[in-house]
Order: sequence, then structure tokens, then C-alpha cells
Amino acid sequence: MTEPTQSDNDLGAQLLSAVAKINRWATKHSELPIPAGQARLLSLVEQQGNARIGELAQADHSSQPTMTAQVKRLEQQGLLERTADEDDARASLISLTDAGRAMLARARRARGAAIAPALAELSDADRAVLVRANELLRAISAEPPTGG
Repeated sequence: MTEPTQSDNDLGAQLLSAVAKINRWATKHSELPIPAGQARLLSLVEQQGNARIGELAQADHSSQPTMTAQVKRLEQQGLLERTADEDDARASLISLTDAGRAMLARARRARGAAIAPALAELSDADRAVLVRANELLRAISAEPPTGG
């Protein structure tokens, strides 16, 4: 594997900035079925799989008490569930319920619909570039870089 160059660093910064802007714009302009923070937590639980509260808090850069309260709210709505951790009887694992998966899918569709008009204005060639870029970004995010 080759070492990243300054142009790789610059491209990485530009991509992250663009994705963050699109993310904020989509959140602001979509009609989410639940608050954005709750949708983000459902997405995090999906990414983490069965996870402990502490693992979710660490991944979200939040405190354990804050994460406990957020999880409890989503549990009360039937979107998350706790199961016993077979490796540690004192701990619970948090996972999505079927209703949680359905809610997350609705939230994702709403956010996608928010940017659909901008995508519809693109030429076929530009849309093809975005389709390929999406494939590359998904590959990068599936196997994050191991370096520094």
C-alpha cells in the first residue's frame, strides 16, 4: 500500500466536508418521522450490531448516562431492545427491533427524498459519476484505513 500524499489528504478533507454539508442540509430539509438525534442513534445501533451502552456512548462521543437516557427513550417507543449479554450477566446488549429497523428505513427515505430534487437536475453523466463515487465511498467505509 502506498503512503497517502498531501493531495490525498486534501481530497479526504474535501470529501468529508461535502458529505457533512449534504448531511446537515438533508436533515434540515427532510420531514423525519423521529428527531434527527434518535434516527442517528438507530443508525449507530445498526452499525454496531448488538452493543453495550458503553460501546454506543464511546462510538457516539457521549457519556454513558446520556446514552442510557437516549436508549431508554427509544426502548419505550419499541425501537430498541435490551437482551442479556451471555459474556457478562451484569451487562445488556442493545439492538434494533423490527419497528426500529422500519423507522430507520423511513428516516433514510425521508432524507434521501430531501436531496432527490438536486440529483434529478444532474446530467446522466454526472449521475453516473455520483453512482461510482458512492460505490467507492461505501467500499472505503466498509473497510476503514488502518494507517495513522
